[in-house]
Amino acid sequence: MTTEIKKILVANRGEIAVRIIRTAKDMGIKTVAIYSDADAYSLHVLMADERVCVGAPSPEKSYLNIGRIASIAEEYGVDAVHPGYGFLSQNPNFIKELEERDIIFIGPSYEVQRLVGNKLGARKFFYSNGIPVVPGTFTSVSPDDAITIAEELGFPVIVKPASGGGGIGMSIVWREEELKKSLKKAQELSKTAFNAQEVYIEKYFPDARHIEVQILGDTYNNIVHLFERECSVQRRFQKILEETPSPALTESLRKKLFEIALKAAKLCNYTNAGTFEFIYSPTYRQFYFLEVNSRIQVEHPITEMVTGIDIVREQIKIASGEPLPFKQEEISRRGHAMEVRVYAEDPLNNFMPSTGNISEYREPAGPWVRVDSGIYEGVEVTSYYDPLLFKIIVWGSTRREAINRMMRALDETVVEGVITNIFLHKTILKDRCFIDGEYDTKFLEKRDIIGKLAQEEKKFKIKLPRKKEKAPAIREEVDVWRVMSRLDLE
Repeated sequence: MTTEIKKILVANRGEIAVRIIRTAKDMGIKTVAIYSDADAYSLHVLMADERVCVGAPSPEKSYLNIGRIASIAEEYGVDAVHPGYGFLSQNPNFIKELEERDIIFIGPSYEVQRLVGNKLGARKFFYSNGIPVVPGTFTSVSPDDAITIAEELGFPVIVKPASGGGGIGMSIVWREEELKKSLKKAQELSKTAFNAQEVYIEKYFPDARHIEVQILGDTYNNIVHLFERECSVQRRFQKILEETPSPALTESLRKKLFEIALKAAKLCNYTNAGTFEFIYSPTYRQFYFLEVNSRIQVEHPITEMVTGIDIVREQIKIASGEPLPFKQEEISRRGHAMEVRVYAEDPLNNFMPSTGNISEYREPAGPWVRVDSGIYEGVEVTSYYDPLLFKIIVWGSTRREAINRMMRALDETVVEGVITNIFLHKTILKDRCFIDGEYDTKFLEKRDIIGKLAQEEKKFKIKLPRKKEKAPAIREEVDVWRVMSRLDLE
């Protein structure tokens, strides 16, 4: 049974809200944008057919306010809600609230979200069904038993909150004396950010590569993959550059990865779009299941560039009850795609978030260049939310061509008024190990990319804008944990 979706409420902000609105318009679907007081003049608000203020700047009072958002959806007569990523995108309580009002949630079902939303529960479920998971605990760890567990796994280990994402609360522990401190920090950040204190321990692989598989599943038990994405260029477990295909995989390894990902997706009766994430150890030539991101991913555009499939469009069609329009053998991949995330932050000042008004903004253009942006010239960048401004995505017939095109696109990009990480991306793209595809999740540290950036600034007299930050009007509503999660506090 299919349901025609005529109007969608976009329960998000920034570039992903703009991205969803564009596909909805392409499909002839009306859109409703919600916004906080701080986002009244944001691009997604200006683009939507209808718009309504959801609350104060603090996410808890706006983009995380389940009751308020569900009420707006009902009041404005929407057929469905698209949550984007982050915020309420993986919250089963939000899905239940919408279902009670006969509103469609564009994403995985309530049952799937309950199963995969808790990392410990997901680890236990997939492990018990034959999916290789990262060695570690399947229950929450206390400081009293942590040392024994870490010794059994063998240092280094990684401490993780059982809830949430974005690298918040995660830390690598190399020695016994660091463990209790890391556990306490993880519990405190998890409590503040996700209202949960459960943490667990996994084995840490120093040579690990972070590789994920894009999945689509309909309500008729049809599940396909859209190939893999390499996400190993990270800072404190937060991805900053992604590419596809992965330069680390042979075709035989790639086939093995897809088999594991599809098996895992079928085990949990996965529906809609999602990403099954894995750690790959080149030393052991082994994949380990990491987690499921049961939503659209920030890096989804590179998959769209190489497959020609609009993932957001497929999400909407699946949610309306339509079957997948293609079979696995009908999906092909062409060329190489790469994405960089442009953040309002200062790489040479401990990645401190930067705020202010965008005084000048020019996007790159030309063949095979795409920009997913949530800003425009004159808009204010506040301290309330994640500092992602926009993403640059490029395609090339080869990986080398994609790298060259990305460098050209970065050279064309102009952002004034806030500090960005554009020069960091240029430094990464020029690094020999990155060019050769020989990198892992500790690439930035191992190659001293920040040190190289500092030398570039000195050598070529690159003047990153420095200005005195203007204090936010409502200090007590600033999300401190979002700022803390982006800083190196160790």
